[in-house]
Amino acid sequence: MSIGKLHLIPSPLGDNDPTDVIPMNVLSVACSLKCYIAEDIRTARRFLSKYGLKGHMDELEFHTLNEHSTQEEIQSLLELFDKGDVGLITDAGLPAVADPGAALVALCHKRGIKVLPFVGPSSLMLALMASGLNGQSFAFCGYIPVKTDERRCALKNIEKLSMSRNQSQIIIETPYRNDSLFDDMITYLSPSTRVCVAADITLETQFIRTLTVGEWRHCQGFSIGKRPCVFVLLG
Repeated sequence: MSIGKLHLIPSPLGDNDPTDVIPMNVLSVACSLKCYIAEDIRTARRFLSKYGLKGHMDELEFHTLNEHSTQEEIQSLLELFDKGDVGLITDAGLPAVADPGAALVALCHKRGIKVLPFVGPSSLMLALMASGLNGQSFAFCGYIPVKTDERRCALKNIEKLSMSRNQSQIIIETPYRNDSLFDDMITYLSPSTRVCVAADITLETQFIRTLTVGEWRHCQGFSIGKRPCVFVLLG
């Protein structure tokens, strides 16, 4: 029977001071663990060093769980809990939310391993909070298709769903495709649909603004660039 618990440890959304966005008790828990499962080990090492473990990285055990991990590889991670507690950390924000770590959490529940979530920044919820759009009814769409025609079709379908349900729709995109997605939004969506662009959330360069598609069309030269960004739309 497993003796360890799974700790879901949040990470900052960018290169800012962890104490700005993560409670001290969470940082304390993170620094008490000796075994970590990470989406990217280099990123996890950098975060944990800032959390207070600088100079102690060699004392920690790291394992990888990312989008390329097979079911067999994820299953094998359960053996770690036979030795004690394990921390799960993602590249940014909350583990297991828009993150491959969800597969491990599911296996832990199946095995009866206790799962402990900890407080930290969620770009999705922070964007929704700041958007001024419907926070009573919303859906996370995740990534939409990359191919141009499929992406435009998906946007129209998402807009129709938003209109029919009066429901905010939250979308994310790979940073280098931000502007392509935004351009399609303001070109193909209804002028009255409201769109929030929330980039670099919690950072000094944070930009959050909600306008109608018609109003965005008059913002000539506007560019999001290759920044982490969340889009929220309400038809």
